[in-house]
Amino acid sequence: MEKVSHGDKNAFSILYDAVASTVFGIAVKVLRDPSQSEEVAQEVMIDLWRQAARYRPEQGSVRTWVATIAHRRAVDRVRSAQASANREQATAVRDQMRPFDEVAEEVETRLDSEQVRRCMRGLTELQRQAVTLAYYRGLTYREVAATLRAPLATVKTRMRDGLIRLRDCMGVTT
Repeated sequence: MEKVSHGDKNAFSILYDAVASTVFGIAVKVLRDPSQSEEVAQEVMIDLWRQAARYRPEQGSVRTWVATIAHRRAVDRVRSAQASANREQATAVRDQMRPFDEVAEEVETRLDSEQVRRCMRGLTELQRQAVTLAYYRGLTYREVAATLRAPLATVKTRMRDGLIRLRDCMGVTT
């Protein structure tokens, strides 16, 4: 393994001959598909070439280290395939759901917008200004306070009271 870690191609050839059948056997046992097993075996052998320096003899034999890498790579392939199948199934389920009704959605959006406008008219002028600046123009409390030339605490109170009135007007329950 030390020679392989230094790029010795002859040492890698010897390693390949010694472990390739074990790697392929583990992959077939886990994957049950010869073509995928061949791919995994090839990936493992490439990993062995690239990661030979990571081998630690005090932690086990070369064969055990290689078998562990092969098993992990094969299990990763199974998990990846399962995740892909799950995504495809989820997509199929979503596609079978009722088609989106754009007209109903548009009507609902317009009704909600009209209700918001009606409820906004029920606020005091000061509350309406604070809520409009914050929610429709995206200003922070401090920016609203600066725009309205009002103390920050006053703006926060106006907005809290205005939002409570909006919630009640729209019939939202918490």
